[in-house]
Amino acid sequence: MEGTVDGFRYGAVTPVAAYSMACLGGALGLRCIVRSLINEQSWKPGWLALGATSVGCGIWTMHFIAMIGFQVEETRIRYDTSLTVLSLIVAILVVGVGVFIVGYRGAGAASLTLAGVITGLGVAAMHYLGMAAMRLNGDIRYHAITVGLSILIAIAAATAALWAAVSVRGFLMSLGASLVMGVAVSGMHYTGMAAVNVHLHSSAGAWSGDSPTSLLLPMLLGPIVFLLLAGVVVMFDPLLILGDGDWNRRAEQGSAHRETATRGTVKSGPPQARP
Repeated sequence: MEGTVDGFRYGAVTPVAAYSMACLGGALGLRCIVRSLINEQSWKPGWLALGATSVGCGIWTMHFIAMIGFQVEETRIRYDTSLTVLSLIVAILVVGVGVFIVGYRGAGAASLTLAGVITGLGVAAMHYLGMAAMRLNGDIRYHAITVGLSILIAIAAATAALWAAVSVRGFLMSLGASLVMGVAVSGMHYTGMAAVNVHLHSSAGAWSGDSPTSLLLPMLLGPIVFLLLAGVVVMFDPLLILGDGDWNRRAEQGSAHRETATRGTVKSGPPQARP
C-alpha cells in the first residue's frame, strides 16, 4: 500500500523559513570567506572554518525545517537522533573541505570543480542521511532519476556558491549571491523530496509515534543560535561595517602615513650637538 506523502503540511511557512535559513547560512559563509581573502593579516583558517560551519549549519537547518512540514498521512514520523546528528557533522565537514580548497587554492577551474563536486556530494549526503534518519511504519523508496537530478543540482549549487565566495567582494553582491544560493539549495531539497515514495506496512503494525517537532525543534535550536552568534561576529567586523572600499582606503592611508613617518625620521636624523 502506498502512503499519501505531503511535503507542505503547514503551507508556505516551512518552505519560506527553510529558505531564509539557507540564505542566512550562505550569506554568513560568503562574508567569512571574503573576509579571509581580502585581509591577509586576518586568521584565515579561523574565518574559513567559521564560514564552512555557517554554510553547513544553514543547509542542515534548512533541510530539517522543511522536514517539519513533511508528513505521511497514514503514519506518524520520528527521527533517529544519531543519524540526525551525523548528518549535521557531514554537512559541516564536507562543506569545510570545499571551502578550504578554494580558500587556499583560489577559483581556478580545477580547484573549483573539485571543491564543487566534493561539497555538492556532501550536501546530497547530508540530505539523504537526514532522510535515512526517518522512522515510520513503512519503507521509503526513491525514484532514481529524480535522485540523480537532485545530486546534480547540489553540485551546481555548491560550485556556484564557492565561485561567488572567492569572486564576489561587495556586500550587496554577496547578499545577492546568498539569495541565489538559497534558491539552489532549497531546489535541491525539494527535488530530492519529489523522488520519495512510501510503501506502508500493514495497518496492524501502525504506531502512533511522536511528533517530528518533539526531536527536531530542540535539535534545531543549537545551529540556529550558532548562526545568530556568527551573524553578530560578522556584523561587528570592521570589514563589513566600513565596506570593502573604505577598508582598503583606510589600510592604504595607514600604510602611507607609516611610510611618511619613517621617511621623516630618516631625513631628520639624530639632533646635532652645538659646538
